[in-house]
Amino acid sequence: MSLYEKIKNRKEKIAIVGLGYVGMPIAVAFAKKVDIIGFDISKGKVELYKNGIDPTREVGDEVIKNTTVEFTSDETKLKEAKFHIVAVPTPIKDDKTPNLKPVLSASETVGRNLTKGSIVVYESTVYPGVTEEICIPILEKESGLKCGMDFKVGYSPERINPGDKVHRLETIVKVVSGMDEESLENIAKVYELVIDAGVHKAESIKVAEAAKVIENSQRDINIAFMNELSIIFNKLNIDTQAVLKAAGTKWNFLNFTPGLVGGHCIGVDPYYLTYKAEQTGYHSQIILSGRKINDNMGKYVAENTVKKLIKANKQIRGSKVAIFGLTFKENCPDIRNTKVIDIINELKEYEIEVKVVDPEVDKEEVKREYDLELYTLDDLKDIDGIILAVPHNSFNDIKLKELDKLYKNTQEKVLIDVKGMFNKEEAEENNYIYWKL
Repeated sequence: MSLYEKIKNRKEKIAIVGLGYVGMPIAVAFAKKVDIIGFDISKGKVELYKNGIDPTREVGDEVIKNTTVEFTSDETKLKEAKFHIVAVPTPIKDDKTPNLKPVLSASETVGRNLTKGSIVVYESTVYPGVTEEICIPILEKESGLKCGMDFKVGYSPERINPGDKVHRLETIVKVVSGMDEESLENIAKVYELVIDAGVHKAESIKVAEAAKVIENSQRDINIAFMNELSIIFNKLNIDTQAVLKAAGTKWNFLNFTPGLVGGHCIGVDPYYLTYKAEQTGYHSQIILSGRKINDNMGKYVAENTVKKLIKANKQIRGSKVAIFGLTFKENCPDIRNTKVIDIINELKEYEIEVKVVDPEVDKEEVKREYDLELYTLDDLKDIDGIILAVPHNSFNDIKLKELDKLYKNTQEKVLIDVKGMFNKEEAEENNYIYWKL
């Protein structure tokens, strides 16, 4: 009987290592079909899950309450599983080089509790070669087992889009890979239990690793092009969105828009690829150029905010600016690597007082990560400028007349509408000094 059949018949278990935005939806999906152990090193997070609370908001409290996932922070429980899925984050360091510490630590944890006949599948985004050249030696060292004989390894990149209720785990084709034909078959069949869209079998682990890292690099480059166009059209006093709307009438024009590019995927993954390229002696030109543009967009938004405050005859030092939205993308509580922080830090350099409003985020996490206090709409008064940084659905009902009440002077209202939530003509008719990307 294959490992897949044993799992399907509940004779063996699957363990998910890392219960964040990626690991949690995987655990919950599999738990509908097979026995699942959900492991995370954070005891606090595990307690929340045990109490039916979903801090990621990816699946919701009700689903967490009713799932059969066995949540634990006790790593020895991993010994009960034969199929391990590692779904931990892979961030970057301050110098923009890969920070593999979470995936190395997870490999050590799995290795310490690995049993013969197991398969370990990595979902974390890495550069080509990490799984085989770095993770396998750690698994062997910690377990005392031999890869290929005692256990096998595969790679299946995560494609979950946080906050997206349409493109979900089940509806996105899953790329799978294995170290040999047997492991590939088992891995493919296990994922097919929950992936309605089906799987794509990659030729090798390195191919699967590379596929993942270029998906987000491609998106990053396309958005960088839009951001560069926005900078150019701003100088030419042309409405970027109007240009894109016109160009978008051509059937093969790609539908991208300018914006802040942060988060733990698009703002990070390209650096993994360029790092590996550097090791081969090749210095990336297009990828790093795109990254440079996108990394500077927070500063660019802040600079234009200051210019508009000057136009409104505001004394810059001591001005009050409210920022709506802190997360790296709309309708998602994730604040990791958000570029809104770049706007805040740049404005503070000008000694501007910044007040942040975001109903989607956890106040304690914001305080811990960025040492920021959060405000509500009711807290805001005598404001000189507003930056609509993240277009959460919860902001959609806000009308210009409601914003009017927040300003110190209704004749000198600066509105920086990063993603164009409001109509420019209507805003200007209502005495707003308006700007958008």
